[in-house]
Amino acid sequence: MKTSEVQGAALDWAVAKCEGYAHEIDRDECWLNHRGRPNTNLTDYCPSNNWELGGPIIERERISVWARDLNEWAAETFIPNHQGDEQEGPTSLVAAMRCYVASKLGDEIEIPEELK
Repeated sequence: MKTSEVQGAALDWAVAKCEGYAHEIDRDECWLNHRGRPNTNLTDYCPSNNWELGGPIIERERISVWARDLNEWAAETFIPNHQGDEQEGPTSLVAAMRCYVASKLGDEIEIPEELK
């Protein structure tokens, strides 16, 4: 699947993969439960719609986010002396998390069948 088209549960799964979390898919929850996050045993993980989870990734990875127009956001990774990966999305968090996934996993990724 193209990283630029990943959204919802599949995007959160891809971010968790980039973060190195072990995870269990749970369609009844946000999308998954993950283990390995500091100071928690088992929590819902939805960085594409939760600033508490996505915000630190944006800051740590130096992702710039801006409004492209009224209905679209763009995000780009900062790489000195190099143009970073740019992605778009309907929200700033979706654009930023797509950008993060693209910078770590590339422009196309394998998504588990149950998340498609």
